[in-house]
Amino acid sequence: MAERVARMMPALRTAEAAERPAPAEPPGATRCPYLVVRDPESVWDVLHRPADFSPANALVAVTPLEGPALRVLQRVGFALPPVLASNDTGTHSGIRKVVAGFFTPATVTAMEPRIRELARQAAGNAAHQLHRSGHTDLVQTVAAFPPAVVMLELLGLPVRDLEALKRWGLDSMELFWGWPDGERQLELALSAAEFYVWLRRLVAESVDAPGRNLFKLLAEHGLSRTEMCSLGYFLLIAGQETTTQLISTTLFRLLEGATPMGWKEAASEAGARSAVRHVLATESSVPTWRRVAAHDTSLGGQQVPAGAEILLELSGNQITGGGAPADPSPHAEAGRGPSSGLIFGSGIHRCLGAKLAELEASVMVQEAAAALPGIQLRDHEPEWIRHLSFQAPRTVSVMNGPD
Repeated sequence: MAERVARMMPALRTAEAAERPAPAEPPGATRCPYLVVRDPESVWDVLHRPADFSPANALVAVTPLEGPALRVLQRVGFALPPVLASNDTGTHSGIRKVVAGFFTPATVTAMEPRIRELARQAAGNAAHQLHRSGHTDLVQTVAAFPPAVVMLELLGLPVRDLEALKRWGLDSMELFWGWPDGERQLELALSAAEFYVWLRRLVAESVDAPGRNLFKLLAEHGLSRTEMCSLGYFLLIAGQETTTQLISTTLFRLLEGATPMGWKEAASEAGARSAVRHVLATESSVPTWRRVAAHDTSLGGQQVPAGAEILLELSGNQITGGGAPADPSPHAEAGRGPSSGLIFGSGIHRCLGAKLAELEASVMVQEAAAALPGIQLRDHEPEWIRHLSFQAPRTVSVMNGPD
């Protein structure tokens, strides 16, 4: 059974694997079991050598899942074969081409009016709540839901169950990239199982639906229902939750006064875009990503043994003491440095939604700053999401400033 689970659920470690040391530890731990790569040139090198540094561990649960959590997932047929982000086989390029068709520059540009419409609605709702109660949480009123709507519409999927989708996304991030104990794992696994059942129904419905949608095209490409569920599971999380987190961090840092531009400046298109790019370069919502050495190899003149787990620092890693990225590498002038390329990855697995995420965040920040000109932080020390590869404030609580 354990071998079958390992084969059908490669993004999870089996219960037997719990005997091995977990491949990461909570913040404050004294030991990091990863080979941490901080130098931007070396990060770029790793990302552009997929034959040497495989993405096979990109979606592996950081904390080995215990038996009760695994059994919850097994009961619903939860399976995550490598399809996109963790796929190191020859099938990757064809699948990526299908998905990339939904994120072309023309498609992203065409979405801007819709993004701005959603941003203005969200900012208006925040202003209304602020007027009514004197305070509001910008994560919930501004940042949370528009990225989910945009992602579903962009992929040709029905916009529904948004609150559940947001909860499932946060829970799955913690399950796969956090450090939950056994009791918490069970709670998160129940949520992940619920999400997977919902996703499986969505895939079945979409394959037979009229019009163009992601799952219909993937089916035509030859993917099985299980493979489509695997791809959709993480795409529907990463495609919107990381953007929510980028927006949340940008709003918080602007209001905290920790950005070169102020809240008033962020009400302009240029100011909002500069604020988002500043946060991307210093404190991205995806600060790290993982690779594993496919065989004995070398990096920067150092030997790397086969199987070595590698943690790539992208921007603002707080978990292993990284912080802001180092000076741009020589690739920066060619548009491949930390400020433009490494933040969203690089090479054949670079984030397909990079341009969309930056556009969404800039528009959301601009509309919020324009609609809420006199606000100030109500809570200067919110709780933060601090997983291995995701970070953001859980709340951005604000109130009206002095007249």
